[in-house]
Amino acid sequence: MSSLCKRLLVPALAALALAPAAARAEAPVVKAPAGAVRGVAQDGLEIFKGIPYAAPPVGTLRWKPPAAAASWSGVRDALDFGPSCLQPKPRPGSIYASPLKAFSEDCLSLNVWTPAKAAKAPVLVWIHGGSLIGGSSAEGLYDGAALARRGVVVVSINYRLGVLGYMAHPELSAESPDHVSGNYGLLDQIAALKWVQKNIAAFGGDPAKVTIAGESAGGLSVMYLMASPPARGLFSKAIAQSAYMVSTPELREPRFGHVPAETMGAATAAKLGAKSLADLRAMDAETLTTNALLAGFQTFGAVDGKVLPKQLVDTFDAGEQAHVPILAGFNSGEIRSLRFLAPPPPADAAAYEKEIRARYGDLADNFLKLYPSSDVPESVLLTTRDALYGWTAERLVAKQTAVGQAGYFYLFDHGYPAADAAGLHGFHASELPYVFGSAKSAPPAWPKNPDTPEEARLTAAMGDYWASFAKDGAPKAAGQPAWRPYGAERAYMAFVAAPQPGVHLRPGMYELNEAVMCRRRARGDTPWNWNVGVVAPPLPSGVTQCR
Repeated sequence: MSSLCKRLLVPALAALALAPAAARAEAPVVKAPAGAVRGVAQDGLEIFKGIPYAAPPVGTLRWKPPAAAASWSGVRDALDFGPSCLQPKPRPGSIYASPLKAFSEDCLSLNVWTPAKAAKAPVLVWIHGGSLIGGSSAEGLYDGAALARRGVVVVSINYRLGVLGYMAHPELSAESPDHVSGNYGLLDQIAALKWVQKNIAAFGGDPAKVTIAGESAGGLSVMYLMASPPARGLFSKAIAQSAYMVSTPELREPRFGHVPAETMGAATAAKLGAKSLADLRAMDAETLTTNALLAGFQTFGAVDGKVLPKQLVDTFDAGEQAHVPILAGFNSGEIRSLRFLAPPPPADAAAYEKEIRARYGDLADNFLKLYPSSDVPESVLLTTRDALYGWTAERLVAKQTAVGQAGYFYLFDHGYPAADAAGLHGFHASELPYVFGSAKSAPPAWPKNPDTPEEARLTAAMGDYWASFAKDGAPKAAGQPAWRPYGAERAYMAFVAAPQPGVHLRPGMYELNEAVMCRRRARGDTPWNWNVGVVAPPLPSGVTQCR
């Protein structure tokens, strides 16, 4: 090598060698009580990923409440998402399937997006959806950057899923000090909220201003947290998007047509060939996750008298839920992307009406007014949508209003060309890219959101409403209509091409589905979920109002 080459090349190589160290020196470091973490500075934000909030629930810690994470010395890199919790492979072609990189039992981590130099900023803790069997905080739709730029510290969490997160079993209950089991995924969420209380001030967040938020199973989790005594005081506001207040198994009693949670766990273990809890803990976690689902394990929280004291409807009827402001709503086309939840439509209008009258009795006229025989396929979709999501959202805002808290009700009824062409107008979860401003990070098969000024305006409006609710419990957006609380007028906000306020959405919908639930609850042997419309068990008569 010539002397000239050496004079040019050696300094360049030295500069390259020093570049990573320089970049690390400029990266933001937060010294939290849990330990010091190094993140990434990006466009006015500081981002930290994959921070452990609990110990790995493996080996003898499998199916136990989350234990404290081990402390670390020095500065821990928090540059990448942690592994997603174990889950079955997504259905091929699913619009919800995200290209997640890694899966593990060691998955109890969280991520933080915070404005640079934030101090006592409001905090939004996001709980992902996925039927409590799938999903991850690493999904692109949940990127917290756009909300954080509105002055909110965004935290997203992983929690145990499926059989690893929600299995109850007599042996597990026997080893528990409280003599209960199941609900481990919910206990993970509570542990994450406790981590936030202890550590978020170091990231510029205010632990007194924590909003829990989630969609679908994340919305279900929000309701579980509102009903759970161990979660009380860990949050001050709640957002439930497309939640479903369905009946859920009780730990040991066969109520409302559900197999007891312990019985379900024992039956699943037997189908997997496990003769003891030790056998279950020795099984490969990935195989266990998949085979339990194939064996018919159903993933729900369990009413155990401790973590979940009662059925959700009973807790909210008694006013025993967390008394916090809530923002809740649903999407117009929820079932268009979840058609497996709806029964096949009858052959013609006459057959449809005959089935409805046989099943709904004195409520049949009210039912057919809402879901007429003039368009049977559409009525079948709307029946299931309202029984799961529409009724739940209105029930949440009504019950919070009844305990003196503000409730903000919405309908997302926005369509765009790719979604509408696929018959997916207002489909389940389609509001997420607008709330998070994350359309460019949607899953590969997601109907592509257009990049237009109109879409940008709707995205800005929804992001502003959500962020301002996290700040002070009242959704506001500059240049947009005022969003009034539900109140006596039953006010709501519809998101169509733009925000449109209204009152009394779908008259009669809430009352019909409330009456159905009340009669099933009074009878005691029938669940309330997606068993509606032409597959509804015949309703008992005589009970018209909830107690």
